Amino acid sequence: MGRLDHKVCLITGAARGQGAEEARLFSDEGAQVWMCDVLDDLGQPLARDLGAQYRHLDVTDEIAWQELIDEIVATSGAIHGLVNNAAIFRVGRLKTTSSDEFQQVMQVNALGVFLGMKAVAEPMTASGGGAIVNISSMAGLRAAVGSFAYGASKWAVTGMTKTAAVELARKGIRVNSIHPGLIETPMVEDVPINKEGIIRRTPLGRIAQAREVARMALFLTSDESSYSTGSEFIIDGGLNAL
Repeated sequence: MGRLDHKVCLITGAARGQGAEEARLFSDEGAQVWMCDVLDDLGQPLARDLGAQYRHLDVTDEIAWQELIDEIVATSGAIHGLVNNAAIFRVGRLKTTSSDEFQQVMQVNALGVFLGMKAVAEPMTASGGGAIVNISSMAGLRAAVGSFAYGASKWAVTGMTKTAAVELARKGIRVNSIHPGLIETPMVEDVPINKEGIIRRTPLGRIAQAREVARMALFLTSDESSYSTGSEFIIDGGLNAL
C-alpha cells in the first residue's frame, strides 16, 4: 500500500525541480496527482509519464484557481492535499529592489499561496479534511540579505500558514510549512549565489536534493503527520543550528 492511497493531491509549480519531484513521489505513493504550472512544455510530458493530470495555472489568478478546484472535485470526487510549491526568486537589497519587482515576487509567492488555500478550504472540508503544505524557505525564518522581496514573501507564507492552521483545524485540515535551505533545483541554478560558501558553512557539508524536500511534503500530506499543524519543518543541513 502507498502512503497516499485514495488521496487526490494538487501540486503547484510541478513542471520541474522540487515540484516535479513531489509529483513523482506522490504518484509512487498512490496519490491521484494533479499538476499545475505555467511551464506547459515541461509539465505536460511529465504528467503523461506519471499518469497524472496537468493543467496550466497562473497562481495569481483567483478565477483560474476556482475553476481548477471545481474541475478536480468534479473529475476526482474530492481533494485531500495541496502543495503550494510555485515560487519565483529575485536578487536585490532594500535599496535596489523596485516596487514592480517586489510586487511581482509577492504576487506569485504570497498571493498565490493565499489564493490556493482559500480555493481548497471548502472542498477539502467537504472531502473529510486533508492537508495543505506551503513551501516557504529559510528566508521565511531569518533575514534574507540580498533577496529582500523573496524574504518578505516567504515570511508572509510562514505567517499565513500559522493563521490558516488555526482557522482550519476544526474543519479537519492541517496546514504546515516547509523551510528548505539551498536545494539543487533549476530555480537555484538561475540565480547568482555563492553556493560553495553556503556549502562550507553547512554542517552536513552539501546542499539538499529536491527529493529530500519532497519526502517531507509527502510526510506532511500523509496521515503519518495527523497531529502536526501550524508548524515549520526545516530542511537545511543544520545551517539553522549555527
